[in-house]
Amino acid sequence: MIDVDGLRKSFGDNEVLKGIDFSVPAGSVTVILGPSGSGKTTILRSLNALDRPDSGIVRVADVTIDFGGPYGKADIARYRRQSAMVFQNHNLFPHKTVLENIIEGPVIVQKRPRADAVAEAERLLADVGLTGKRDDHPDQLSGGQQQRVGIVRALALQPKVMLFDEPTSALDPELVGDVLKVLKDLAAQGWTMVVVTHEIRFARQVADQVIFVDDGVVCERGTAAQVIDEPAEDRTRQFLRRLLDPL
Repeated sequence: MIDVDGLRKSFGDNEVLKGIDFSVPAGSVTVILGPSGSGKTTILRSLNALDRPDSGIVRVADVTIDFGGPYGKADIARYRRQSAMVFQNHNLFPHKTVLENIIEGPVIVQKRPRADAVAEAERLLADVGLTGKRDDHPDQLSGGQQQRVGIVRALALQPKVMLFDEPTSALDPELVGDVLKVLKDLAAQGWTMVVVTHEIRFARQVADQVIFVDDGVVCERGTAAQVIDEPAEDRTRQFLRRLLDPL
């Protein structure tokens, strides 16, 4: 479903990605771990072309782009349609209702019939436990509810791949579980997912693959049991000790 080969990205003189390689099989969950500034979010944003890599070949579903070669707006548009991204801070339109936030992409961008988009939105809201919230505005919802709306908004685009950038990091601790349950349900449904997170318990339970990134390179990859419970690299062990026992 996803193949990344030689991904590089610099911001000015700061080389953030230094040749990233990995694959994500269809229907699997990949969790990317790493310290702040390691490049993990830039990897995720590259998979949706929110950040344009300087070089590297990336395939998402049936669209491949060589970021070191010529490509145009139409290529980027096709590439972006393969995935949908859920951000840390919801990014909902505050002046629109929950329903309006969800159907804007399908109706305005994808030109799908409004009635179909509304029916799909209501079904998805029910799936994440938000039946009856369609006419609320974001400021009437808790942070966890807003994040679940953000997930529904992404699902409504009917992407091939779901990308999550630390989806629980901005939430109060008691709200984290509701969002992680939605992610677990999506994994059980067979969605292809790439998740940047520090939620180690979630990674242990759900991830088919864990990738540890540091200083712009992949330091270690494997199953959750391999990378989290029996890491081979000193840098991985050091990161996990600090994450699990920060004092």
